[in-house]
Amino acid sequence: MKKKNELYKGTLQNIILKLLASEVKMYGYQLTQRAKELTAGELEMTEGALYPLLHKLESDDIIYSQMQNVNGRDRKYYLLTEKGKRQQISQEQEMKSYLFNLQTIFNI
Repeated sequence: MKKKNELYKGTLQNIILKLLASEVKMYGYQLTQRAKELTAGELEMTEGALYPLLHKLESDDIIYSQMQNVNGRDRKYYLLTEKGKRQQISQEQEMKSYLFNLQTIFNI
């Protein structure tokens, strides 16, 4: 992530889970591009930040991966497990509350 993305670091897991919840399955590069697109280029996830987190989420049974051949190339897609779906919903509620509280503070 770029220096200006320091605030996103603590929420990267939430972002990944939300993207997977909305798109069903995505591969790594697709996750980075979707985040970049949704934030008008503000959030640029690096491979160095993304893949270690994807591997951790997979080892924690939050996501799982499946290989799919696309145009003769194997591509690794990530999907939420049932545990991951529940965690995503919980984390999204937490995040919305957090954002609401930040907005309240910064609007005084």
